[in-house]
Amino acid sequence: MRDAIIIGAGHNGLVCAWYLARAGLKVTLLERRGVVGGAAVTEEFHPGFRNSVAAYTVSLLNPKVIRDMELGRHGLRIVERPLSNFLPFEDGRYLKVGAGRTALEVARFSQRDAARLDDYHRHLDDAADLLRELVLQTPPNRVEGGWLAALPELLKAGRIGNRMRKLSLASQRELLDLFTKSAGDVLDGWFESDPIKAAYGFDSVVGNYASPYTPGSAYVLLHHVFGEVNGKKGAWGHAIGGMGAITQAMAKAVQSLGVEIRTGCAVAEVVVRKGRATGVVTGDGERFDARAVVSNLNPRLLYTRLVDPGALPADFLRRMEGWRCGSGTFRMNVALSELPDFRCLPGKEMAEHHGSGIIIAPSLHYMERAYHDARAAGWSQAPIVELLIPSTLDPTLAPPGQHVASLFCQHVAPNLPDGASWDDHRERVADLMIDTVDRHAPNFRRAVLGRQIMSPLDLERTFGLVGGDIFHGALGLDQLFSARPMLGHADYRGPVPGLYTCGSGAHPGGGVTGAPGHNAAREILRDFRQRAD
Repeated sequence: MRDAIIIGAGHNGLVCAWYLARAGLKVTLLERRGVVGGAAVTEEFHPGFRNSVAAYTVSLLNPKVIRDMELGRHGLRIVERPLSNFLPFEDGRYLKVGAGRTALEVARFSQRDAARLDDYHRHLDDAADLLRELVLQTPPNRVEGGWLAALPELLKAGRIGNRMRKLSLASQRELLDLFTKSAGDVLDGWFESDPIKAAYGFDSVVGNYASPYTPGSAYVLLHHVFGEVNGKKGAWGHAIGGMGAITQAMAKAVQSLGVEIRTGCAVAEVVVRKGRATGVVTGDGERFDARAVVSNLNPRLLYTRLVDPGALPADFLRRMEGWRCGSGTFRMNVALSELPDFRCLPGKEMAEHHGSGIIIAPSLHYMERAYHDARAAGWSQAPIVELLIPSTLDPTLAPPGQHVASLFCQHVAPNLPDGASWDDHRERVADLMIDTVDRHAPNFRRAVLGRQIMSPLDLERTFGLVGGDIFHGALGLDQLFSARPMLGHADYRGPVPGLYTCGSGAHPGGGVTGAPGHNAAREILRDFRQRAD
């Protein structure tokens, strides 16, 4: 009898397995694909060219997880980007964003905005620091029973309240804005020039099928800035070897503790006996019994496909069927014969802007139109594209003198209008994304030697990202913190005893953080100790 079966060997499943195994539990990980890592994998997509297939950049991976699992000892190395972002504009101008650089760059567009940057970052950092503290905590949970059952949850809420009271009144007001307003409204209140608002506002639509003027999008912006790289808050970097280097290091860490990993092993059913989860059955009919079953899947997949509906409360199941998913994401990897030569900053020799996040989206209103176009027609004719060229920092990914690029593209509809299939339109939309970059770097299209396309449907079929949702559920106010994945189940426990969630569909949400896996393991171990008493 195993202590725990974990469904899905993505990064959160691996993190959860490590903490359980470190506590002495016997753990087995079951992974549907032939490789561990979930959406954080590196694969060869064109002869001689390797890249991060889905997740593509590092910042949110929690420092505690890195330290505890000793990922550096297991081969992980993360390097910083030379610049955070580079935004080319069609009028020949550009904006570079980076530590010690942003104010001087912004001053070319607005002296007023340059003078306000420090205050903006100070307020944003206060909110991000609070979020950093919350990501490794279990949210206060709505529980049944009297005051005695609710007391631990009240104490949690009290501790969070005390932490918030330490903020100045101005910071509390900014925090309220970031949790409730649109990113556009927040940024319009701070700045007057389009370039800096576009640079910061891009984070509000990453993985978020919404306009930057959608209420709640300011939180998505905040969600993307609470990370750090090598101790530098808010920095972004690249894992040498691609995102798969993270999960391969995690796999080595868990195997060193005796965790069994089985790949090519898809779970078809969670076994529920006498009201309790007791194991799983695979698609091949093999049964694994365990004292706990832990899911790293999107919660909608778990509860609507793997659990007998009769084992779930009707209201819970109804709400889970309505769990909102869909990132508006179209993901591509391309092999390049040379670096892009930008009209606004010519040159095909490696320069700092080639190693940054290159954002093609000149204004918040451009992003808003992209969203509304996708809602109406299935995809925007003027899409948002973030281009990263990781081979500028990691030459192991491509042959000498050549490069690989990641294109993270928005907005596209998770489900196309009139029942159309993404299989029939993926190539056409891929051409559009290439052409969007080519307008700014006219050698880009002819430099493409090969490409890998991931439409929302491809992301769902390959990685289980429902509707292409990179977060395992939208980061809306109704699906955050104590309501993630549902009010009453924010503590990584579902309505079926013995069945837990450890993936991005739980607090604190999506991104390669490791935090849901860390937190879920803590709650599982607490239950194991209580049952042993």
